[in-house]
Amino acid sequence: MKKILIVGAGGQIGSELTSHLRKIYGDSNVVATDMRDCRELGEAGPFEVLNALDATAMASIVARYHIDTIFNLVALLSAVGERNPQMAWSVNMGALNNSLEVARQHHCALFTPSSIGAFGPSSPKDGTPQDTIMQPTTIYGICKYTGEMLGNYYHHKYGVDTRSVRFPGIISNVTLPGGGTTDYAVEIYYEAVRSGRFTCPIPSDVYMDMIYMPDALRACVELMETDPAKLVHRNSFNLASMSFTPEIICAEIKKRMPGFKMDYDVDPVKKAIAESWPNSLDDTCAREEWGWKPEWDLSRMTDDMLEHIRLKFGVA
Repeated sequence: MKKILIVGAGGQIGSELTSHLRKIYGDSNVVATDMRDCRELGEAGPFEVLNALDATAMASIVARYHIDTIFNLVALLSAVGERNPQMAWSVNMGALNNSLEVARQHHCALFTPSSIGAFGPSSPKDGTPQDTIMQPTTIYGICKYTGEMLGNYYHHKYGVDTRSVRFPGIISNVTLPGGGTTDYAVEIYYEAVRSGRFTCPIPSDVYMDMIYMPDALRACVELMETDPAKLVHRNSFNLASMSFTPEIICAEIKKRMPGFKMDYDVDPVKKAIAESWPNSLDDTCAREEWGWKPEWDLSRMTDDMLEHIRLKFGVA
C-alpha cells in the first residue's frame, strides 16, 4: 500500500483507521473521505467530501490522488439496518458495488470488512468454522454475506485484489459506535465511569465475539500487506480475539469498580440478532495464512478502556 483511499472515514473504524494508516504510510498518502464534512480528518492529511453512492466522484478521487488501495468502510449497522432494510441494502451494497468497479477500473486493491453478522442461526454456534453454512437473518448480515461473494467474484472474474475480515464487535475508547448489536460492550465502560451503573439491552447469558480497536486496526494492515500468494481465502477471514456475555464483562468491571451496578432492559430486536450470531469464531485460517494473533484480552482491554475514559471525563 502506497496511496490509500478510505471511503466512510467518519465512522467508528474509519476515524481511527485514518490516523493509524497515516502514522504508517505518511499523512499525505492517506486520503480520507466521508459524505459529511469531517474537518478533523483533514487536519493532518487530505480529506474529500464523497457520497460513496456516486461512482464517478469516487473514480475521480482515485485518479487524482493515484490511489492503489481502497478501504470501503461504508455501512449501516445491524440494529439500524433492521429499522430501514431498504436503505441499508441501498447504502451498503451501493457503496460496495462502486468500490469494486472503481477498484477494477483503476487496478486498486480493495478491503471491505465483513462481520460475524454474516452468519445466521443455522451456523455452528461455538468455534464457528471459516467455511460453513451461512444463512443470515438480518439485512446487515445479508449485505455482508453478499459482499463476500461479490468480492470473491471480482477477484476470480477480473483479478481484483479483494480482501476482507469478519469483524466481531469492535470496542473503542475513542469513537462511539453507531447502531450495532454489540454497542453495549462500549457503552458499559462509559456508563461505569459516568454514573456507576448500566442498563444492558442484551440478555445476560448471550455470548458474542469482540475485538479491541487496536487489534482491529492492526488486522487491517497485516492482511493487506500479506503476500497474496499466501492467501487461500480472501473474502472473508474469521477474526477472533475474545468472547463474553454481559455478566462476564460486568464482573470484569466490578473487579476494578466494586460499586458498579448493572440491570437489564432487553431490546427484543437486539436480542434476536445477538442470539442468531456465533458465540465464538474459529480463526485458524487467518492465523495460518497471514499470521493473525490478537494482542488484547478482556482484562487488559478493561484496564485500558477505563483509564482512557476517566481521562476523557476528567475523573480521577
